[in-house]
Amino acid sequence: MAKLKKWLGFAAIAFVAFYLLTQPESAAGVIHTGLDGLMNAADSLSRFVNALAV
Repeated sequence: MAKLKKWLGFAAIAFVAFYLLTQPESAAGVIHTGLDGLMNAADSLSRFVNALAV
């Protein structure tokens, strides 16, 4: 079972590397979208905590 997880990890890394090398613009868009989502979540959390303090 441990060997299967190891090989699946290698396969996932290889897939990501292949995706980044063959479609860099699309990969950058995915990263940008993910970071925007994290920033929106942080902003929402900040507003929530500020509302509790008032």
